Amino acid sequence: MAAGGLSMSSVTAADNSQPKRVFRVAHLTDIHIQPHLWAGKRFEQCLHHLQNLEIKPDIILNTGDSVMGSHGISQTKASKEWALYREIMSSENSIPIVSCIGNHDIWHPSPGMFGDGKKRAMDEIALSHRYFSIDQNGWHIIILDSVQSRPEGTGYMATLDEEQFHWLQDDLRQTPSRVPVLVASHIPILSASVFFDGDNLKGGNWVVPGSLMHTDTTRIAKLFNKHDNIKLAISGHIHLLDRVTYNNVTYCCNGAVSGNYWMGKYHETNPGYAIIDLFDDGSFFNRYVQYR
Repeated sequence: MAAGGLSMSSVTAADNSQPKRVFRVAHLTDIHIQPHLWAGKRFEQCLHHLQNLEIKPDIILNTGDSVMGSHGISQTKASKEWALYREIMSSENSIPIVSCIGNHDIWHPSPGMFGDGKKRAMDEIALSHRYFSIDQNGWHIIILDSVQSRPEGTGYMATLDEEQFHWLQDDLRQTPSRVPVLVASHIPILSASVFFDGDNLKGGNWVVPGSLMHTDTTRIAKLFNKHDNIKLAISGHIHLLDRVTYNNVTYCCNGAVSGNYWMGKYHETNPGYAIIDLFDDGSFFNRYVQYR
């Protein structure tokens, strides 16, 4: 495991065969928009910053927690947060955006409402399905729904439900082996940051909560091991920055636009976003950018 904000897949290229960048992604996560002045203004600052880069991103990939939300807030406040998010994205952004669902996006004020809250979040970010894949400039991009209701009906856990896992198996099987794959989820499939977010050392043993990292990591990794074209898996959720490479797949947890919920940096990680350059040979470059 290696922590850090700079990630580059290993590339060995001859002088005359340098890989060509075919696609640039701005990875935004954990925006946590709130109806107070500094959250909206700083989110605008972030959007202006990435749109004024010398090489403008082709797409924004938002891996969830677009709003501050919470299962405990009123419906009125939840609606205000989404309205502010939509207003800023409409007025301050000109780049196409693809999003997935974060746990804070799901408003479920009482047990049994988790499914309805997820459907509402999908409507707010214009998702017709909670998991899907797209093809862009020679890369296959998979968007997962990693936030599921706990069996007892309270809280959430990070996992793929059976329907989604079988879809993922089929999607990877149908993707030509020559096509490199990027996987995006809100909650990390694998992360080093989970050991530093909270007091997770209990009785001399590390205890990683099922809400911080996928509980089905082993199952997903075994599936990934069957497909050499899976190159990169990105996430947010932890608000920290790390890079883990396991069996030739690189997992990048790319901080948070909001940092410590708009109160500066979260532990060692400043508010920011990632720029991910994807190349025609399946290599990539993941760089974390501070916009303030």
